[in-house]
Amino acid sequence: MNRAPDLIHLWNSILSYALPMHCALCSMQCHEPSATEPICAACRQQYFIRAQARCYQCALPLEKLDDQSHCGECLSTVPHFDRSISACSYAPPLDQLVLGLKFMQSLAYANLMATQIAEQMRALHAISPDLLCAVPLGPQRLIERGFNQALEIAKPLAKKLSLPLQPQLLIRLRDTLPQGHLSGKERKQNLSKAFILNPEFLGQIEGKHIGVVDDVITTGTSLNEIAKLLKRFGASQVTNLVFARTSPHSF
Repeated sequence: MNRAPDLIHLWNSILSYALPMHCALCSMQCHEPSATEPICAACRQQYFIRAQARCYQCALPLEKLDDQSHCGECLSTVPHFDRSISACSYAPPLDQLVLGLKFMQSLAYANLMATQIAEQMRALHAISPDLLCAVPLGPQRLIERGFNQALEIAKPLAKKLSLPLQPQLLIRLRDTLPQGHLSGKERKQNLSKAFILNPEFLGQIEGKHIGVVDDVITTGTSLNEIAKLLKRFGASQVTNLVFARTSPHSF
């Protein structure tokens, strides 16, 4: 009988008590048995357990809790993606998890984000995609950061959902400006011809439900361009799986 997993768990528990972590949200010391859980139980209960009303299509926060509700924007201008699932709103203190992953290389946050996305999917009884991919970074930004935060979330998410992940399905040809402070017209121009599909994997999306993973939905323009591209090459359905969703007043 292989007792290695039990020994590893015991060793992690000893380390966590000897070297207690600080919760990434409230800064309280927490003796969690795993270094992959960077927040305490109290913060997990406060920020992630409660259901929040969101637009079915873009995950924008709504006033009324209804799994099939759509916001006014999605009703007037229907996006190319079919659904968006978000674990939380991009607001303090949860924004610190996103910033910590992106700019402080706190990769343990990626596993937490994947866990919360998976739990949200289960809570909503969402249909799992056939294949996962991640929103790619531009060449220069990838060099500067050293990793793609969306892909770091997608890796553990694929394992938690028992789904195949194709990291090279999407290619970003060039770096683009941040979308948050651009007008609608400028956003489209900014992303024009920014994404292509890797020709090696075109056969994998025909008739498939594709899940696109990212850390944050801000305007949704990037995800919409990707969904448009995926459907042009035969994807039957596109679902965005993101950790956080911004509110309209934040961009």
